[in-house]
Amino acid sequence: MKAKGFTLIELMIVVLIVAILAAVAVPLMRGRVDSAKWSEAKAAMGTVATAIRAYHAEKGPNGDAPTAIFGQGATELGFADGDLEGTYFADGDYAIDVTSMDGLVFTITCTPSKADAPSNYSSIELDQTGTWTENAAAE
Repeated sequence: MKAKGFTLIELMIVVLIVAILAAVAVPLMRGRVDSAKWSEAKAAMGTVATAIRAYHAEKGPNGDAPTAIFGQGATELGFADGDLEGTYFADGDYAIDVTSMDGLVFTITCTPSKADAPSNYSSIELDQTGTWTENAAAE
């Protein structure tokens, strides 16, 4: 009677193939995790951009530019302290630069400060046209 089953060599080959696949997949997944973390910041920045546009519509092109500092009572745009606080980004990570209320020119920047924040970019920016600019992290 002949025994049925896999030999030790066959099992070792299968383990080797699985290890190679894992070695290839892990770096790919790491990039996806950082991308998912940045989506938290992008959602918050989109909300801030909407608030700036609403502020501009209410105040008009001759109104004062909003000078809100998040985490320090950004009530000018309708935000309370902690509204932009998330898992990977804090209120103070977001900055607004309104260059002109006439024609509405602004940039929102997010620079992560939390320890478990994504590491593939040093910061990300959103301008009035909806263009995202990702600033590479220092090597």
